[in-house]
Amino acid sequence: MTKSVAPALLITALCLSAAEAGAGGQGSYVPCDNGLRCVMAPCPSNSALDLASGKIIKGVSIDIGGLPQQDKALDLQDKLYAGKVVVAGTIENRPHTFNGKQYS
Repeated sequence: MTKSVAPALLITALCLSAAEAGAGGQGSYVPCDNGLRCVMAPCPSNSALDLASGKIIKGVSIDIGGLPQQDKALDLQDKLYAGKVVVAGTIENRPHTFNGKQYS
């Protein structure tokens, strides 16, 4: 299942390693790469730490499409990969199609 975090605010932070998690709502999250590598999509290679609950939500991807251009720094993807930013927003399920098969 692929989830997206809609970011609104960026702040420096640290990321923790992946662990069990539940569903998230509005709040602040620290997304990071969890080290998982896949042969086929969808690949849940990112996780997000929910700062309110301390839980890790597995299989998220960050949607930075809504950010203003000045917030899309050249190193933003590197910081997201390393868990060095906090994003404020919601986690929601979005269906995706890979090789003609729909995943939600």
